[in-house]
Amino acid sequence: MAIEHEYDSNFRYVLVAARRARQLQNGAEPLVASKSRKACKVAQAEIAAGKIAYVKGQDTPVIKPDVDAPDIPKFAS
Repeated sequence: MAIEHEYDSNFRYVLVAARRARQLQNGAEPLVASKSRKACKVAQAEIAAGKIAYVKGQDTPVIKPDVDAPDIPKFAS
């Protein structure tokens, strides 16, 4: 696992900002001064200031279990 400061996609940026906004809504102290009182804007300001990072885990291979199951019937449409 590694701590990342760069965002490889907009999706990851939104996930990190949303999680930080939830923390702010639950009473966490902001890490930067912001003109806005909205949690999502404060979270974005914290990310822009480089105060927020995330942990990127290692990719784990998908393991399919070996289960003996009866064949699934196919129905005509």
